[in-house]
Amino acid sequence: MTDESQLARFGLFDARVPRYTSYPTAPHFRPGFQAGTHADWIGQVAPGSAISLYLHVPFCRRLCWFCACRTQGTTSDAPVRAYVDTLLAELELIGRALPSGVTLSRLHWGGGTPTLLPPDCIERLARAVTDIVPLAEDAEFSVEIDPNEIDDARLDALAAAGMNRASIGVQDFDPHIQKQIGRDQSFEVTQSATNGLRARGITSLNTDILFGLPDQTTTRITASVEKLLSLRPDRVALYGYAHVPWMARRQVMIPSDTLPRPEERLHLFEAARRLFVAAGYDEIGIDHFALPGDGLAKAAKEGRLRRNFQGYTDDTAQTLIGVGASAISRFPQGYSQNAPSTSAHVKAIRGGGFSTARGYAFDGEDRLRARMIEALMCDFRIDAAEMQDRFGLDAAAFAAKLAPTLSAFGEMVDLAPAGLTVPGFARPLTRMIARSLDTFEAPQSGHSPAI
Repeated sequence: MTDESQLARFGLFDARVPRYTSYPTAPHFRPGFQAGTHADWIGQVAPGSAISLYLHVPFCRRLCWFCACRTQGTTSDAPVRAYVDTLLAELELIGRALPSGVTLSRLHWGGGTPTLLPPDCIERLARAVTDIVPLAEDAEFSVEIDPNEIDDARLDALAAAGMNRASIGVQDFDPHIQKQIGRDQSFEVTQSATNGLRARGITSLNTDILFGLPDQTTTRITASVEKLLSLRPDRVALYGYAHVPWMARRQVMIPSDTLPRPEERLHLFEAARRLFVAAGYDEIGIDHFALPGDGLAKAAKEGRLRRNFQGYTDDTAQTLIGVGASAISRFPQGYSQNAPSTSAHVKAIRGGGFSTARGYAFDGEDRLRARMIEALMCDFRIDAAEMQDRFGLDAAAFAAKLAPTLSAFGEMVDLAPAGLTVPGFARPLTRMIARSLDTFEAPQSGHSPAI
């Protein structure tokens, strides 16, 4: 039996499962979560510790059809400037609640399009962040860059603000596919942005590329990956396009009959994966690649790889505070999410409080299962000794937790006294195997394809 037929037998080409950037996943966050709880959890951060901060800018000059992020279009800077004022007020609220001596290990600006911020807004926002929580000595400050929405003035402002890692969404360089997904971004404009970043000393570069796009073939994705490799990014995320028009209405612009079949999606992924490996990149988890000297590759080798809302990370901070509309915060106690609507978020902040709309406080086995799933997603292995040390799970209890996994995927996983491992040929099933450890209901309609 071929590997592909084995994968098919276990349902890879039919299943829709979570990406597990959190546990429980965001659909299970509970409405009516109190802003006071969010503030209390910020106040319980250990004095002198390091935290992460994510800042969400929901605005875009154009709305790409493939995107399922919470974004809104704008043709002027007026709403952007007003939103920045709201972010500054929210940061002030955080500063009041945060204990003294806390520093930032990671600062990430995402969206939307953070680079549509005017240079003076970039300066004001960066200064406001570091006024309440300064960057640690080895901190990483990353920003999502739209090559179509960047110029010298904004590059200069970002460099002056301390950005030391940039993230560029590529998706695909093929002009026909770009037209199909409403994303016009040539290789030349992407190369120009990359050169501009590196000329300013910003040498750490992340890129995203998608497989499973309309009319995408192995020939087309090969050409795009080869162009991407010529830019020599430090990290690459190879994400599968999730066609969910019932959730992201703009995706109705993409005809479903132009999308590759599930088996073709696997071939597209494998074509790209082989190119990255041949070019000297280390495989990181299920869908990332990094040059051996990059922090992500080092973390993977040393067992320090973690999973968060941006995918894989080498950040080990226990607290991540989300700032802006729809932003999610992660605390040792659980998750909280700001109001998804920009108007509702702005109204709450201007009223003097946080806009917390949903959240989840960890209970029962949540932390145990979160770590088991994270370990599986990061290392393809759940270590029995770690489960014993951290959660008091003896051999019998460990085996009991894994019983549903063994029942569903017995021949696709290896179980030994040291722990459970997913062998190489079964790794495309990793998200499905993780699902077997998830005690929450997960309707397929709310998630992306397993491949």
